[in-house]
Order: sequence, then C-alpha cells, then structure tokens
Amino acid sequence: MKGAKADPVIITGARVMDPASGRDEILDVRLKDGRIDKFGASLSAEGLKCIDATGLILAPGLVDVLVKTGEPGAEARETLRSAGNAAAAGGVTTLVVSPQTDPVIDDPAMVDFIKRRGRKRAAVHILPAGGLTRRLKGELLAEVGLMKEAGAVLFTNGDCPIGNAAIMRNALTYAGGMDALISNRPIEPDLSANGVMNAGDFASRLGLGGIPAIAERIMVERDVALAEASGTRVLIDQLSTGAALDVVRQAKARGVKVYCSVSIHHLTLNELDVGDYRTFARLSPPLRTEKDRLAMVAGISDGTIDAVVSGHDPRPAEEKRLPFSESSPGAVGLETLLSGALSLVHNGEVSLKDMLYVLSASPARLLGLGCGQLEVGCAADLVLFDRDKPWVCDANKLRSKSKNTPYDGRRMQGRVVMTFVDGLCVFKRQP
Repeated sequence: MKGAKADPVIITGARVMDPASGRDEILDVRLKDGRIDKFGASLSAEGLKCIDATGLILAPGLVDVLVKTGEPGAEARETLRSAGNAAAAGGVTTLVVSPQTDPVIDDPAMVDFIKRRGRKRAAVHILPAGGLTRRLKGELLAEVGLMKEAGAVLFTNGDCPIGNAAIMRNALTYAGGMDALISNRPIEPDLSANGVMNAGDFASRLGLGGIPAIAERIMVERDVALAEASGTRVLIDQLSTGAALDVVRQAKARGVKVYCSVSIHHLTLNELDVGDYRTFARLSPPLRTEKDRLAMVAGISDGTIDAVVSGHDPRPAEEKRLPFSESSPGAVGLETLLSGALSLVHNGEVSLKDMLYVLSASPARLLGLGCGQLEVGCAADLVLFDRDKPWVCDANKLRSKSKNTPYDGRRMQGRVVMTFVDGLCVFKRQP
C-alpha cells in the first residue's frame, strides 16, 4: 500500500514533541517528498495542503518491537493488511512481525517474503523478526546471519522461550559476532507449565493454576548471565514483575548489553482485571500484582524500560469464548497502544515526554532504525493526536480482524487524529 507519492503538506499550530531531542514547542511543520522539510513559527502555507493542528500534539510515529499476525498461515486471525490498518489507527508507523507464522519465519526466503508482502499490503512499515531456532522448537539454531542480511531486525522464539541454557548460549555466541539483537520471553517453562494467571491468593480463590513471579526472574537472571558472558545484545521481551526488572536494572548498571520491553496491558492492568474469569484478560505473560504494575511504570521514568509494546496477539472468538483455563492467551493492542499509554500520563504516573520516548525514539534506536525522531531530513513518519479526547473502547469497532481486547468497554482519554507514513496520510479519524 505504501509507495504513493505524498503531496507537500504543512501542519500548523501543533505542539511538536520530539523525545529524542527534547523539543517541545508550538510550531508549523512542512512535509515534502516524504520527509520533514522545515520547522518554523509561521511558515508560509501558500500552494500547500494545510492541516490545522491547533490544540493537538505532533510526535514521531510509534515503533512496536514485536507484533503477532496471522499471515501467512492463519489469515482469519490477522493479516498484514489488517494489522497495518490497526497500527495506523493507533499511531504506530513501524512494527516488527513475530516469526510465529505458518510457515515460521526462519530462513532468508521467508524474511524476504514478509518484507515484500508488507510493502505491498500494509499501510505502515513492516519489518520481519527472524526465528532464533528452526521452526521455533528451541533445538537447532536458524540461519541468523543470512536472515540478518535479508533484512531481519531481531531474532526470537516469540512466546516459546528457549529453556535449554546451552542452546541459548550457543545462539548468543553465534549472534554476537554479527551484532544481532536476540530476544527471549522470560518464562521458565517447567515452573509455568500448568499456570494460566499470576500465582497468588486471587488465583487460588478463582481455582486457577498460577504462574509464579519467580519463573520470570529465573529466566531473566539466566539470560543476563549469558549476555554478560557473551557480550551479545539481549532484549528481554515483555517483562511483568518488579523482581525481574530489578535484575535488568542492576545488569545495566554493570554495563551488560541487556534491554527490556513491557506491554501496555501490564502497565495499565493488574491481576484483578481478570475479574469473573474474563478471558480477554488472559495474557502471556499473565497480568501481575498492582505492586508489579507500579514497578513497571517506575521503570519507564528511571530509564530501565527500553520499549513499551502493544503485545498485539490476535485471537478469534472461538479461542476466547471458552472456560478461562482452556482459552488462548493474548490480546490485540495496536490500536489502543497510545491511548493506554496516555492514561498513565493523565494519572500522573509518568511524564508524556518519557512515555513518548519508550514508544518511539528508544525502540527505534534499539533496532538500529532511523525513525523515531523529528528532525529536518528525517522520514515523515508522524502521529498527530488529541491527548484529552474522551472515548469508550468498543472491541467490535477495532480494525483488527480479531477483537480480543481487555479494554473493551473501558473509558479512555486521548486518541490518534492522523497518522503519516513517509509524509502520506495513512489514517484520518472522522469526526
């Protein structure tokens, strides 16, 4: 869908916020040839399409580090086109596709396929993640080097963690020489095998199997130790507990090349949101305690968290309309990522600048991309949003093919108005 030539545009009167440089001022912005052409207090709009953005915020488009889709293999769940449309409506201009497809993205041909299909069908930039092991079975290493040359931006087993420490060590040793970014979901498989929600009193009252917080900490400590020994860059994918975050914080202080992400759901919800067996709140990792949630929020402000992600994992109704323990974990999140993040800003839990940084500039740097910033000459990947716009989330109106959101019926504040990719408006909210 991308590739159309963008006409020159001037956006007037916006509050321009660039977390990468610290810029925060009311400015006009001119877009030309798909790039940011000029900033100014009162730019001439003669002969240009003019967008009045008075009262709105203009920021870099969001960068989502790891997103599940159903294409190829499960297009009824989500396609690259529908994921791209949901992303555009949520202000996400770049997303990384998980290798958990059918067939798995574990060779250069599949990496190239996703790149070409994304360029052709999606409204936003689609980047492939490569499978770290063949068919994501955690046994034989995939061709990381060849996939990196083909355009894979990180390597992961998705939400199938590598439990074998020797395999993980070999993967890091192999990847270290090519500066590849390796990601692993911090779940100790044996401790988590029979759990469906956070272990604790609430799970006991519901009669549901629990996943203990220590299962996350053990895996994080292992991966940090291996990262320290190998010198390879490691991304801890979707932390959910304060204890594990402390391990990452201490490792960073020692200079270990370890990074971490957290999903918007784990920043805004806790285990009590499972309520009366709400399967939309069954996630992987599970929603944790309020203390853990607050620890994740604090990790944004102190710089420990490197990326806030949507945790987008579309699941059709037949996988959710089941008893809680039999339902599939996962929630859609692309379209609600920014609105969920703004709820934390409105609550005074985190500053808008810090939140935008972990939604755009920081993940872009982590992936080695040139986006996530507002500078003259940079690609015009932008989001224009109203931070105060009230609305109620209606799952049935989401653009994702699957509608499994824990925010269904939730009152939200703040919404995307327009999204630009390479200077072209790919989403405009109707009044």
